[in-house]
Amino acid sequence: MAEAKRGEEKVIPIDGVPFDRETEPAQSASEDPSSGDSPAGGATSLAEEFEKLKAEKEELMQTMIRRQADFENFRKRTERDRLEEGRRGVERLITDLIPVLDGFDRALQGHEDPAYEEYRKGVTLIRKQLWDTIAKHGVQRIEAAGKMFDPNMHQAVERLETEEVPDGTIVSVFQDGYQFHGRVLRPAIVRVAVNSADGEASGRNVN
Repeated sequence: MAEAKRGEEKVIPIDGVPFDRETEPAQSASEDPSSGDSPAGGATSLAEEFEKLKAEKEELMQTMIRRQADFENFRKRTERDRLEEGRRGVERLITDLIPVLDGFDRALQGHEDPAYEEYRKGVTLIRKQLWDTIAKHGVQRIEAAGKMFDPNMHQAVERLETEEVPDGTIVSVFQDGYQFHGRVLRPAIVRVAVNSADGEASGRNVN
């Protein structure tokens, strides 16, 4: 009898709601909180995001490299322009000083008298100081005497017919020429030898 009574026991409701094990709804798969995006879909999304960030990083790196190259080119161009401007300023100054050298040369040539020996020494010293000052900035005297005539470096104002030296040889210099860093500031004014047999052809070459 006791076992029959236990079989007839009822479940006591909680808060007035009866509980029936047989009628308890099974949790549907759609209500499973763990049922969301699949793991494969999440991995694909992360991979795409990674590739996007990687591409953006590469683009930024390339942009930085280009900007750095542009800046380096700008710096070099600015430095080159600055040096060139400074060189042009020195060139203008030296061009103005060349006639001063000519004046010293004329003064030295015009006083061969031994009585002016002390004067000559003083003028020679001053000329040397002036020449040393401009020479250290890149000025060079154009070699002319005894050289072959070069229209890029020399200017012929006279011809001398002679067979003693080869045709086209510079036999005398009337005025020194100068160049600055390879650029001719003033050509040397010279007299050129012309062999009589080739006088006409040589005359055309030096004029």
